[in-house]
Amino acid sequence: MKLLFLTLPLWVCSSLYAQTTSDSSRFFYETGMKEKAGKRYLVASQAFEKAIKFDPSNTKALIEHGYTNLEMKRTDPAKASFTKVNELDPANKEAIRELTGIYFNYRQFDKAIEFAQKCTECDNSDRIIGLCYYQKEEYTQAEKYLKAALNNNPKDAEVAYTLGRTYVDMEEYKKSLQWYEKAIKMEGAKNTWMYELGLLYYNDNNYKNAIAAFQSAADNGYVQTNDFKENVGFASLYVGEYEKGEKLIMDIWAKKPGNKDLLRDMAEILYREKQYDRSLSYCQKLMEIDNKDGKALYQAGLNFQRKGEKDRGMQMCDKAIDLDPSLDALRRKKEISGL
Repeated sequence: MKLLFLTLPLWVCSSLYAQTTSDSSRFFYETGMKEKAGKRYLVASQAFEKAIKFDPSNTKALIEHGYTNLEMKRTDPAKASFTKVNELDPANKEAIRELTGIYFNYRQFDKAIEFAQKCTECDNSDRIIGLCYYQKEEYTQAEKYLKAALNNNPKDAEVAYTLGRTYVDMEEYKKSLQWYEKAIKMEGAKNTWMYELGLLYYNDNNYKNAIAAFQSAADNGYVQTNDFKENVGFASLYVGEYEKGEKLIMDIWAKKPGNKDLLRDMAEILYREKQYDRSLSYCQKLMEIDNKDGKALYQAGLNFQRKGEKDRGMQMCDKAIDLDPSLDALRRKKEISGL
């Protein structure tokens, strides 16, 4: 009987303590909710911390502690709170959703994919998974999920752009064009996307559209670097805007007078465009820089042949080969193709 008498008060004390801690945790939780509603996030966070201290398994307090820290841009404490909820209740949808976003923003792509696949009610799961797979360079998987994300939200510019980039990295450039075009028509399009579209058009020999895309990028604030101007300049030459193209490229050459490739490329393109006198002027510039430039002399000889001065042109080509014997193979190639 004495043993029973001693045991009973211990049980009662234990129950009373549990009730007290539970009541204290609930009190501080409710205090935190009031402070959070008033946007006093620091005070709210402190109240939720006390609620958790009294009851570490209070998932409601843990979740609200996470949300409050997100409001304060304190993602590490928020992540810790949601992780604890996930440990206590692996099926908790709120914790899964928030951890998906946090891991994605942390660029922890494997973890983001893991939680996004669990987030069955998240409307952006496919989006996050697709973007993660793209960052992981797993392009087939990225294509699958990005397409699914666009089925859910056809106006998502970033996803459309990333699908375009996916095809670029898969070297399926024709497929990439349509997605770049769609992305750029959507709200939130970036000038870098416009410039990249211009490069795709350029590499597809669609110089007119390339110039239009480059111009859109410039109109939307894209910095017109030397590379930008060079691409616009050469595209302009290909569409017959010779004065515009020459001016842009010569402005660059004035900054880089040692870059003979600019002059050489201009001579070659203008030759292909049947602008023989223009091409000759750049051959002349190259020869002024180096009078033993066999390639420039050879290009000049080709121009004279096209202008009808075949003997003069052939003599120049012969002299060029003497300066640079490697050009003989080029001459034979020209003869076979029927120069």
